[in-house]
Amino acid sequence: MAQSPELKTSLKQRIGVIIIAVILVGSTIALYMGIVLNYNNGNNTSQNSEKQARFDELYAEYQNKLTQQAEELSAIHFGTFSAYRSRVKSFNAANITKVSFEDLKVGDGAEVTEDFTDYAAYYIGWLADETIFDTSLNDVTDPTSLQYPLFGGNMIEGWNQGIIGMKIGGIREISIPAELAYGSEERGSIPANSPLKFIVMLIAQPESIDWPDEMYDLYQELYGGEY
Repeated sequence: MAQSPELKTSLKQRIGVIIIAVILVGSTIALYMGIVLNYNNGNNTSQNSEKQARFDELYAEYQNKLTQQAEELSAIHFGTFSAYRSRVKSFNAANITKVSFEDLKVGDGAEVTEDFTDYAAYYIGWLADETIFDTSLNDVTDPTSLQYPLFGGNMIEGWNQGIIGMKIGGIREISIPAELAYGSEERGSIPANSPLKFIVMLIAQPESIDWPDEMYDLYQELYGGEY
């Protein structure tokens, strides 16, 4: 019986086959990895969307609590504080060379000493030309309520000095020279080298409304860092 001829390949042909095989295996692995990565990215995107939705839900609840508390406090203090809006008048900036104050109402609560920050405050701040640059009133011309009060701490030096001796429940007009306000630095609508005046009403700090643990954990996962 005649034997079939033996098929032989040259060295060059064998190398070509090996290269093709390597390319095919590499392509298969790359395709698999692409599928896995896309799947994982899809899962991560979906999980992040769910976490973001939950965070937004919790944040809305947090804001609602703050709003409710602000409205309750405003109902108590608006009538008293808003009456002092009329005291906002222009003044001679050159005359403000040191921190000075006038008590408009003496409080009956705890007295403010140096470094005392256990208070909240409603305030009106204005410039020499009578421009109100910031206020707790919801409207500078026709106020109807108070916004959330400012908690003590991290204030300009003139403010810190100006409230010493006040008592909770008191109202004081404070004059602050530029160097104890923002100095040569422009700050928002406050020009550089501007002396400031404030009317400040101190109240007891309301109960703090903190982020729930779940909300804080979600923030860390979504954005990282401190809030």
